[in-house]
Amino acid sequence: MIFEMTYQVRVSDFTEGLRWYKGLLNKDPDLTPHEGFAEWELIPGCWLQVSEGTASEGSGPLRFGVLSIEDEKSRIKNELDVESFEIFSREEVPVKWATFIDPWGNQIGLFEYINKHEENKRIQTILGNRLEV
Repeated sequence: MIFEMTYQVRVSDFTEGLRWYKGLLNKDPDLTPHEGFAEWELIPGCWLQVSEGTASEGSGPLRFGVLSIEDEKSRIKNELDVESFEIFSREEVPVKWATFIDPWGNQIGLFEYINKHEENKRIQTILGNRLEV
């Protein structure tokens, strides 16, 4: 039985990586158990770890579900100086998605449900009444 998950990205400059991921996630880490390592609990039981080290080439992408992919794209480009990236969709796929690269070469992505009723059902299932918009 799987009941939790973590995903780790590595950054060569931990101080800059911590700053960058704090900006991406709009919050401070939930845990910093030792030097060169930080963790965010993104939703209950789902953790992102940022660790000092060499990025794994070709890994990812780690994709985050967002309410508005266009708004997040704009914020990320402006606040984190990420190069422009394309948003994709296909008729048979229920989400729009995009992938960009962090300053260390890790692939990060976003996705947004096209059907907002389905999106609301997913949010309710996952977060209950804890959504802070």
